[in-house]
Amino acid sequence: MSETVIIPPRSGAAFKLVKGQQLTVIDPEGQQVSDLLAYSAEDVREVLSNGRTFDYEETIKLTTGHSLWSNRSRPMLEIIEDTAGAHDFLLTPCSEATFRHFYADKPVHRGCFGNLAEALEPFGIAPDDIPTAFNVFMNVPVNGENGKVRVLPPTTQPGDQIVFRAQMDCIIGLTACSAYDSNGGSFKPISYRLD
Repeated sequence: MSETVIIPPRSGAAFKLVKGQQLTVIDPEGQQVSDLLAYSAEDVREVLSNGRTFDYEETIKLTTGHSLWSNRSRPMLEIIEDTAGAHDFLLTPCSEATFRHFYADKPVHRGCFGNLAEALEPFGIAPDDIPTAFNVFMNVPVNGENGKVRVLPPTTQPGDQIVFRAQMDCIIGLTACSAYDSNGGSFKPISYRLD
């Protein structure tokens, strides 16, 4: 088992994940979201796709037994364990524009978008290549009657985790989310481990 890496609050990281390797994302203190991106290590134009994933998995409630698919209709990550059970794949990474739109009375932060852009740059991935992230632990209920979405505090407890198995060689981007609503108004670290 490899060592656990801590992503400090409101920051991000990027790393390679080899086919068959497992990525465990952990919420060490509870109620903290992590934005996750995946790119094919062979060609970074192949990237995680929420639309393809919803289509092939036939659900927006993704958990153990589901896979996350690429824009080229190939499975990228299989969820093999999930103690949280609630994640979002609808909303885009928070950004400076997000903060100006939703948090006009609070300081502007570059958000997960800026953190992912910086972390992924060494892999040749540009800001315009950042798609909708798989928002690990994010609590986004959808009203069944009118389709209205809300962002509520995560329901995770300290130590909740989700485990992915890579189905291809990937480049992963991962954050400790920076948006107030996503994290119940506070900011905490996210941990991860590669096995």
